Amino acid sequence: MKFPGRRKIKHYFPVNADNRFDRESTTFGHVNTYICGIDQNMVDIYAHVDDSALADFGLTKAASQWVDIDTANRLYEFLQESGAIDNQYAGGTIGNTLHNYSILADDRSVQFGVMSQNIRVGDYAYGYLCNTSSKVDMTFLQPVEGAIGRCYTLITPDGERTFGINPGSMNDLSQAFIPEHVITGSSALVLCAYTLGDDSLPIYHATRKAAKIARENGIPVVLTLGTSMLVEKIREPLKQFIRDHVTLVAMNEEEAQALTGETDPLLACEAILDLADMLLLTAGPEGLYLCGHTETSMARETDNPIRSAGISDFNRYEFSRPLRRADCDEPMKIYSHISPYMGGPEKIRNTNGAGDGALSAVIHDIAANHFHREVLPTSGKHERPWLTYSSFSQVCKYANRVSYEVLAQSSPRLSRALPEREDSLEESYWER
Repeated sequence: MKFPGRRKIKHYFPVNADNRFDRESTTFGHVNTYICGIDQNMVDIYAHVDDSALADFGLTKAASQWVDIDTANRLYEFLQESGAIDNQYAGGTIGNTLHNYSILADDRSVQFGVMSQNIRVGDYAYGYLCNTSSKVDMTFLQPVEGAIGRCYTLITPDGERTFGINPGSMNDLSQAFIPEHVITGSSALVLCAYTLGDDSLPIYHATRKAAKIARENGIPVVLTLGTSMLVEKIREPLKQFIRDHVTLVAMNEEEAQALTGETDPLLACEAILDLADMLLLTAGPEGLYLCGHTETSMARETDNPIRSAGISDFNRYEFSRPLRRADCDEPMKIYSHISPYMGGPEKIRNTNGAGDGALSAVIHDIAANHFHREVLPTSGKHERPWLTYSSFSQVCKYANRVSYEVLAQSSPRLSRALPEREDSLEESYWER
């Protein structure tokens, strides 16, 4: 496992002298640690066109609209023939998260979804693969005859952007392409509420099957909420899905409000902790919140300034580590907040994917905990079935730093690991 900051090998996983592992039976690096996830595989296609092209394809300027498959195919042929395509980026919130995890951890992740069976050099499916880390295992993708999802961003000479979206076959993922052994061997299963929006689609049932397998085998289930409009549309069934299956739920402040009705992000967090064991809430320029549960008798007080908002002294125990609520004898709700790293980038190049980046950092810490528990099961770090290796406060710092990195670049996908050393990630990061 690769960890943030410059570290000596012996300090990757600090253990007490009386908790040394059996060197005859256990060695570092033998554990196959990975995460997996389901996505609606989609490509973002950027092109410069004239207003006449929008009229020719029946697109309303400056609007976001669905286009049928025939229009999507004709538009792509036109853009290719005219040389108008600038870039073709891999998209999808789970695809972004898996890619970013593999960049941060320098380790494997497994992606479930569909992919065009016939791929030509230079086409959209080829662009998707080229923009995805080689550490993302795509051997379990379901081959389809048609196109994967395509989102066209058409930029006219006045700088206005027009969006045309076609789902293609991205929702055709069959339950047969959800291998149980891959999920049960993983450190976490990552899902998105987008796939739960329509129970008539095959991907809906594939998602529920995967979640059921993970929950029955004690694998943490991570769910991102998509958009506030989607949350409002499926609020009650979504809440039930979270209660039944989800360990960690991730969202922004608008989605949190749509789910709970609370306008105060902290109060929304409090309400969501009645549904899930843990949550990540990104609140734009306010920073991010990481909240969850811990055992009351094992709560650790912070040495950071105590803060109050909708909840008094809400961060008092942010040096605690998260547990599933069911694993607590006397559960306590824990809240941690951090403002944007260095006040945020001087120039924000892209807001798309910042939440996915933050989530990938949290999942990396969950996977690191799983790795360490498998390698050193007798370590004092595992006297309880903790969800993460680090405290709420420390995971906040890591997530915040990764989010900053995404905001400072033009793509929602990290192109490199974090710098060797960051002052925000002090030497005790993995010891808190």
